[in-house]
Amino acid sequence: VQLQAYGGGLVQPGGSLRLSCAASGFTFSSYWMFWYRQAPGKQRELVATITLGGTTNYADSVKGRFIISRDNAKDTVFLQMNSLKPEDTAVYYCNAKVRSTPYWGQGTQVTVSS
Repeated sequence: VQLQAYGGGLVQPGGSLRLSCAASGFTFSSYWMFWYRQAPGKQRELVATITLGGTTNYADSVKGRFIISRDNAKDTVFLQMNSLKPEDTAVYYCNAKVRSTPYWGQGTQVTVSS
């Protein structure tokens, strides 16, 4: 199983970024997918979830600003992040639990700063 996250960068408050995570080594369409983030000095937290059928769920802190989606034809999960705030600064990780084993991408840094 491999998860390759990319798309992070430096953005001003109020800006947008779109993260992508390319998956391989498992039947992508058969598993829920997750985005987590970890800010310096803080625990990793769940940001967004998408089920097999496309049902989504979000942390309260990002609800209404972030959108998770998936393209099963391309084995890729996305995180569209809008109205970014400095407190969204973190390393963002995609995650899949394949046969009960969690797998993590390498993370992509998002920095929100003026």
